[in-house]
Amino acid sequence: MKPEAGPAPLGSYTKLMARDGHEFDAWLAPPSGAPRGALVIAQEIFGVNSHIRGVVDGFARDGFLTIAPCLFDRARRGVELGYDAAAVQEGRGYVMQIPMEKVMLDLAASINVVKHGGPVGIVGYCWGGTLAYVAACQLPVAAAVAYYGTRIVEHLGRAPRARVLYHFGLLDKSIPFEAIERIRANDPNGETHIYDADHGFNCEQRAAWNPAAAKIARDRTLRFLAERYADA
Repeated sequence: MKPEAGPAPLGSYTKLMARDGHEFDAWLAPPSGAPRGALVIAQEIFGVNSHIRGVVDGFARDGFLTIAPCLFDRARRGVELGYDAAAVQEGRGYVMQIPMEKVMLDLAASINVVKHGGPVGIVGYCWGGTLAYVAACQLPVAAAVAYYGTRIVEHLGRAPRARVLYHFGLLDKSIPFEAIERIRANDPNGETHIYDADHGFNCEQRAAWNPAAAKIARDRTLRFLAERYADA
């Protein structure tokens, strides 16, 4: 018996250009009706792979005009990695090649593309969780959601200008509880939730996937975005 096919993709690739002239791809998905707002999705270290495209499409089904820029295009185009140890090493290598200020240019260009859909938020995972935090400090976003942003603690000298929702896993060895406490102290206006889950718990393609935690985090994310967009 064949497994049931998932929903058909909503999105497609489009070309964007950053202020420095860099041209890059992005997965863009519109909602079926009038958008309730816009979202930029910041990828993990595995590229805009099938999981991230699915995340984009999922938020589009929830009514958001949603885009995920291919942030690795500055190092290598068309990167789509799996989740084994070799992929982790390769993805980390691409991250090391791209300065943060260049990543922010690509996120800013993505914001400009979708801002006609209403208030723009950013949701990021892993590396993207850190990017969501930095974007909340620098870019014109109405809200930011950071899933297990491993390197947020390296950027605590910056104060978020937008409200930030943080999701962490209690079993995540890459983000010790002491780091979470530092993040909380640095951002008293933020909202922090800790789950009985490991790093990457939102990704259904990873061994760490925790569907119960992922659902609770997603429900909280949708509620948080609705509240922030209402205030925007």
